[in-house]
Amino acid sequence: MRKTCLALLLIIVIAAATACAGAQSGPGTITITDDAGRQVHLDSVPARIISHVPSITETLFALGLGDKVVADSDDCDYPEAAKTKPKIGGYYTPNIEEIVAMKPDLVLTDGYVPELITKLDSLGIPIVVINPKDINGVLSDIELLGNITGSQQKAQEITSDMKKRIDAVVNTVGNASRPSVFYVLDATDTTKPWTAGPGSFVDALISLAGGVNVAASASDPWIQFNMEELVGANPDIILLDSNMGTTVIPPQELKELPVWQDLTAVKENRIYTIDADLVDRSGPRIVQGLEDIAKILHPELFKD
Repeated sequence: MRKTCLALLLIIVIAAATACAGAQSGPGTITITDDAGRQVHLDSVPARIISHVPSITETLFALGLGDKVVADSDDCDYPEAAKTKPKIGGYYTPNIEEIVAMKPDLVLTDGYVPELITKLDSLGIPIVVINPKDINGVLSDIELLGNITGSQQKAQEITSDMKKRIDAVVNTVGNASRPSVFYVLDATDTTKPWTAGPGSFVDALISLAGGVNVAASASDPWIQFNMEELVGANPDIILLDSNMGTTVIPPQELKELPVWQDLTAVKENRIYTIDADLVDRSGPRIVQGLEDIAKILHPELFKD
């Protein structure tokens, strides 16, 4: 009787474990839970993938899946091969009809266009939301994409390398002083510049790189900072967001602005540009963004 009970218990435990894992739900099929908490069923490893999100597209190419990406968005510009793919509209304006016409067996999104999910769900086209909230989420989602696409080994290689590089930066700056940093996302209005607050990747990267984000206690991930707050914070370093090699406001122009001139970072000429794609996109290159920020904050610790 005791052996029978133990055998039944073992069967129940195995069944429960299999249900929780949600990996194999039938011959050749998989079930995953995406970043929106949705369960998505795939009949097989996808061979025709569409991504309208630059960070997801970058990750797919890093996984060696460029040949399976049949289309991406107008904003998918890395690597170079991503630019040559058929386009299905902009990041905020994906053309649903074009997507359906491409007959994908998997569409990848970050969830910021809800109607895309609703429409494709109604048509039975698998769509997965990849939208990490932090650096650990970036690592997890790379492995999730690896599981979905049958590229588990490559995904593990990528995340293992990323973790080593993150640890290397954190260990190097561990005992260093922590300069205060102000990140300028957009200074079109120089009296109320946009910056990165808590919950943004930029905020996390500044902290990991051995700095203190002066907007770390703000109310939102992206907020406008008034000059009174900025003068009060008086940052040691200013980082300017650069897209395609240009900033909304050049460092030299920033130095000539009233009030800005009195900031320590400006007086000491510690204004630097940083590639926005390396710190805003939640793909493998975010580690390069971390390393670049660390070298700016602590050049004495990262001499070549």
